[in-house]
Amino acid sequence: MSKTNIKKEFDAVKFAREQKDRLSAMFAKMTKEEILEYLKQKSIERGRIKPSV
Repeated sequence: MSKTNIKKEFDAVKFAREQKDRLSAMFAKMTKEEILEYLKQKSIERGRIKPSV
């Protein structure tokens, strides 16, 4: 069984892990309220508005 080496221009798994590590380090320094506010603000910036019930 031979293994084919393909040069990836973008490694999605590596990118996802880097982002997870970056957010984990950032959130470790925040309170629960600060984290929720950060996520709420990012959601608004991206245009994802949670429907009010």
